[in-house]
Amino acid sequence: MTALGWILLLLGVCLLVVACWGVLRLPDALSRQHAATKAATLALGVMVVGVGLIHPHGAWWMRLVLLMAVLLLTLPLASHALARAAARLAGRQGQADDGA
Repeated sequence: MTALGWILLLLGVCLLVVACWGVLRLPDALSRQHAATKAATLALGVMVVGVGLIHPHGAWWMRLVLLMAVLLLTLPLASHALARAAARLAGRQGQADDGA
């Protein structure tokens, strides 16, 4: 199980590298935001399972489940905030949000 855990950790690192590459290479803010949130969420999930396999104690699993819960609650909110900021910066915000 330890070997599988390390393999999952390495897979997670590779996914994070792909996410970073997408953030650097994609053309616009919404595409970069998509690469950062989708790939990073998958990478962190794979890495959490890998760490759980390396440390199979109940206390570790409770911490890892709590970590994933926090990430799954906050990453979509951060992604939405980034998308709104990019839309406002690009001047694509509707009249309803301008206070008019």
